[in-house]
Parts: sequence; structure tokens; C-alpha cells
Amino acid sequence: MTQDQERSLRQHLVDLLGGGGAHAKFEDVIKGLPVKLRGAKPAKFPHSPWMLLEHLRLGQWDILEFSRSSKHVSPNWPSGYWPKTQAPPNAAAWNKSVRQFRRDLGTLQTLVANPKTDLFAPIRWGDGQTILREALLVADHNAYHLAQFVDVRRLLGAWK
Repeated sequence: MTQDQERSLRQHLVDLLGGGGAHAKFEDVIKGLPVKLRGAKPAKFPHSPWMLLEHLRLGQWDILEFSRSSKHVSPNWPSGYWPKTQAPPNAAAWNKSVRQFRRDLGTLQTLVANPKTDLFAPIRWGDGQTILREALLVADHNAYHLAQFVDVRRLLGAWK
């Protein structure tokens, strides 16, 4: 792979992680959601916006930390990847979750963009995973659940 191809790949990954293109962006999905709907769960839909936000945050955080540290211990599946409540306890909890999601996404984008990061080397403490694979996993997971977030907002009448 040439240096130009590698730079291009890194930029494509950063862009994919940020959303857009064929997928909704995180900022667009959370923008303008009324506070009273953050814990609302539509009929016949399994999740509220809060549940999806926390699941997005927890999944992304887990993948990022696994990618960076051999000492990271993943939460139990599936209970450790979903909030205990349907609604955030307060506005501060919602805002903290949003901030943490943004922070971890930015950290992952920085990791991927760094030419010192070998995207193809197996992660030493994994079982064959690479940073490339983990970045693609985050992008895929986020796109899937952001689409669910849009569906929840549509069902709640809070999407244009």
C-alpha cells in the first residue's frame, strides 16, 4: 500500500466513523429531541432514545478501550451494554452520555488517523482483531443503532 493509499484509507475510516454519506450522523439524530421524549418507548418498539444513546456509548467505549488496553475488561453481555432504566435519571445524565460518546468517537478517529497506528496488525491481547476491524465494527454498530434512533423519533413524532 502506498502512503497516499494509506492516507486515503485513514481518511475514509475517519469519515465513516463520523457518519453521514448513506447514514445519519449522531449530531443530527440527537439534535432537537424534546427532553420529555428521552425516556419514551414507542408501542411495539424495544428501546427508548435513552436506551439507544447509552447502548451506543457503552458499545463504542468498550471497543475503543479493548483496542487501546490489554487491561480492559468488557462488560457482561448483554446486560452491561444497556442502561438499567428506560429514561435518563436527569438531564445531566443525558448530557454526560452525549459528551462521552463524542469524546470516545473523537479518540477513535484520532487513533485511526494516526500514521503510527498499524491498522492491520493483530491486537496483541485479542484473538485476531485489528484496529481496522474494530473501527469498522464501531462504524457498523453506530450506523445500525442510529437508524433505530431515527425510527424511535419517527414513531414518537419527533423527526422531520
